[in-house]
Amino acid sequence: MREELKQFNDKMEKAVNFYSTDINSLRAGRANPAVLDKIQVEYYGSPTPLNQVGTVSVPEPQMIVIQPWDKTILGDIEKAINMSDLGIAPMNDGTVIRLNFPPLTEERRKEIAKTIHKKAEETKVNVRGVRRDAMDFFKKSQKNGDITEDDLKGIEDEIQKITDKNIKEIDSICDAKEKEIMKI
Repeated sequence: MREELKQFNDKMEKAVNFYSTDINSLRAGRANPAVLDKIQVEYYGSPTPLNQVGTVSVPEPQMIVIQPWDKTILGDIEKAINMSDLGIAPMNDGTVIRLNFPPLTEERRKEIAKTIHKKAEETKVNVRGVRRDAMDFFKKSQKNGDITEDDLKGIEDEIQKITDKNIKEIDSICDAKEKEIMKI
């Protein structure tokens, strides 16, 4: 039964990790290369992640510089950034692409904070769904006679502890990102 419990724990942790990665791609007023993670560039006919076609650096807190290894794809990188939901116009000087991140307005900060909380709530729903699946699985095991009623109680307590730990982790990630965004 420990193996099944671990599998349900892993599913919850994957949901938390996905949430963490997802909100890191939200723009927080400072240059963060993670905002480019979802951008795909058309490179020799196939979509390729932006960070695999060049070097991405942050020379200043408000700027990202993309230096492609192949200068012929500068236009493709520029096009991919313009088509993304990044909301920043790339500046192409023929050798590198610069992205200047203007400071966020108060309204935009609040909008991003709402998005973070909405995604946190969705992740909590996913974690609770995994808890429900785990509870159902172990209740069936108890009905089949694989585990005793006492074992079931212990397992249910363990599942609840795992769920609470993951929900707390989601809340702490959410709070940290909100503080980062609301900081001027």
